[in-house]
Amino acid sequence: MFKREVYVKRRQRLKEQVGSGVILLLGNEESSMNYKANHYPFRQDSTFLYYIGLDKPGLNAVIDIDHDKEILFGDDIGLDEIIWTGPVESLADLAMKSGIADVRPRSDLNAFLDHILAKKGTIHFLPPYRPEHEQKLSFWLDIPVNTIDDQISDLLIKSVITQRSNKSPKEVKEIEKAIDITVDMQRKVAHLVKEGISEKAIAGEIHGMALSAGGGLSFPTIATVNGQVLHNQPQENILQKGQMLLCDCGAETSMHYAGDLTRTFPVDHSFSHRQRMIYEIILNAHLAAIEALRPGIKFKNVHLIACRKLAQGLKEAGLMKGDVEEAVSKGAHEMFFQCGLGHMLGLDTHDMENLGKKYLFGYSDQLTKSPQFGMKALRLGKALEAGFVLTIEPGVYFIPELIDRWKAEKNFLDFINYDELEKYKDFGGIRIEEDFLITDTGSRLLGKSLPRTAEGIESIL
Repeated sequence: MFKREVYVKRRQRLKEQVGSGVILLLGNEESSMNYKANHYPFRQDSTFLYYIGLDKPGLNAVIDIDHDKEILFGDDIGLDEIIWTGPVESLADLAMKSGIADVRPRSDLNAFLDHILAKKGTIHFLPPYRPEHEQKLSFWLDIPVNTIDDQISDLLIKSVITQRSNKSPKEVKEIEKAIDITVDMQRKVAHLVKEGISEKAIAGEIHGMALSAGGGLSFPTIATVNGQVLHNQPQENILQKGQMLLCDCGAETSMHYAGDLTRTFPVDHSFSHRQRMIYEIILNAHLAAIEALRPGIKFKNVHLIACRKLAQGLKEAGLMKGDVEEAVSKGAHEMFFQCGLGHMLGLDTHDMENLGKKYLFGYSDQLTKSPQFGMKALRLGKALEAGFVLTIEPGVYFIPELIDRWKAEKNFLDFINYDELEKYKDFGGIRIEEDFLITDTGSRLLGKSLPRTAEGIESIL
C-alpha cells in the first residue's frame, strides 16, 4: 500500500467530483478453480485498490458523500479459517491503513443500501465485469441483471477515469518497477530462444521470474512462433530454424501496477533479409509515433501517423502501392496492421478498459462504429495529457486467412500487391512495444534499457 494519506486524498477528490449520493465500490471475491477450497490466484479490483488499497477478498466499500461517511464492509476470519491461514491482521487495523475508521460486517451492507434506496437516494456504481458483481448489484439494489447497464453511473465513471488517468510520481515509480522486471523477462527470453525449445518452456521460465519478483503476471504471456495471431497464447510448438518468436509479456508488482513489453526474436539469432526489412518498417513507424507523443495531441492521430509510416514502408517493399494517404484513409493498410497502436497502462495492463470506450477514450460515435480493424480496435483515442502512461506497439501481421478473403473479394486492388503478398503467407508477425510517460513537453520511455533495433535484438540473443 501507499501511505494512508494517499487514499484519503483520492477519496476526498472523488467525493468532490461526484458531488452527492453514495458511491459503492465492489471488491473482488476468491473464485474456485476445480473445487470450492482450491482457488484461482486472487486479484483485487483495480478501482477498489486505487481508492481503498486493501488487497483482500470479500470486501466492499461505501462512500456516503452527503453524510461524509466512509465505510468498509467485510468480516474478520474465524478460528476455522485461522487454522488454515495462521493469524492475520484484523480488518479494523487494515482499514486504518487506508484511513477508514468505520468497519461493519459484510451482512450489514444490504440493509445499509436498502435504507438509501428507501429514501430515494442515489447509489453510484461502476460497470460490473464479473458475474458475481452483477448478481450482487441485482440483489442489493433490487434490479434485474439485464437492466444493470442502464443504471451505471456515468458521473462516477468519468470521475474515476479523470483521477486514474493521470499517474502520480509514486504510481509512475511503481509502474517503472514492473517494467524493469518485464525487461529482465524479455532478456531471459532472448537467452532461451533457440531451435528445439518449446513456446511453453519459454513462457514458464518468465512466469517464474514474475512470481519471484514479488508479484506475478500482468496478463497471460504471449510467446508464439505464430506472431500473426495477435493474442496467441503459448502452445506446444517447438521453435524451428527460420522462425521468429514474438513475446508479449508483462510483470505486475505486489501493488498490482503493470508492465507490458513486446519483442520479436529470430530463432536463428539473426534476422533474414526479409525479416529485417519488415522489422525496419515497423521500427520506423514506432519511432515516428514516439516522436509525436506530447500533451494535447489526440492518440488517434498518433495511431494514424504510425499507420502512414507503415504503409509507406510497405509500399517501398512492394507489398502496397498507390497513394499512401488514400490507402490509410480507406483502411487498406489494415491488411497488415489490424489493431490499435497502444493503450493506457497502470493498475490494469489495459488500464480502466472495463469502464468503457466511450468514456475513457474520447471516441466519437462514428469512430466506435468504424468497420475498420484498426479503428474499431483502438483502445485510446483522446488528447494526451501529462501524467498519462501508455504503450506504443506497432506491428505487421501476415494473416493467411485474411489475405485469402480480401484477395477473393478483390478488396483494395489499387493499394495491395497481392502477387507479392502471397510470398509472405508463412511469415508470421512482428511487434515492437514499449511504455511511455507523457511529460509536460513530450514523453519519456519507462524502464531500463532493452534493445529495440534489429541489431540490438541480435546482440542479446
